[in-house]
Amino acid sequence: MSLSVSFRPESVVIAAAASKEEILDILSQTFADAWDLDAALVLEGLNEREKLGSTGFGRGVAIPHARMGNIRRPIAALLKLERSVAFDSADGLPVDLVIGLISPENCGTTHLHALAELSRLVRDERMHDALLDVSDAEALYSLITNAMDRDAA
Repeated sequence: MSLSVSFRPESVVIAAAASKEEILDILSQTFADAWDLDAALVLEGLNEREKLGSTGFGRGVAIPHARMGNIRRPIAALLKLERSVAFDSADGLPVDLVIGLISPENCGTTHLHALAELSRLVRDERMHDALLDVSDAEALYSLITNAMDRDAA
């Protein structure tokens, strides 16, 4: 995996949510806090994408994503949920892991590559299980950045 998607320690959190809407609210605020973005604009972008179809990836993972004009490169946030939440996923399973992606507005190919990277990350069985087993945000951040660094080598 290349380093085309950036995480920050403050963009990786353990969260409690009761609904898909609450997940998207928390994700938007996480992006705002970590990347100095407008939470309302992030939420608007994520909701617009969800109207096209659920970003519930399957296997307990969702990858909500959007494009914004004030972003220079793809940025990410990771929520590990304290309890599984229904997300209208393709496989019908609730989600435990939510990886948000915000990409520059006019970067179609870059956005698709970033989505593919995140998809590969969570499709890896060992990584998926490790993400579910970790119980604090700092360890989650280390796990995800170590995997990205290892795969970029």
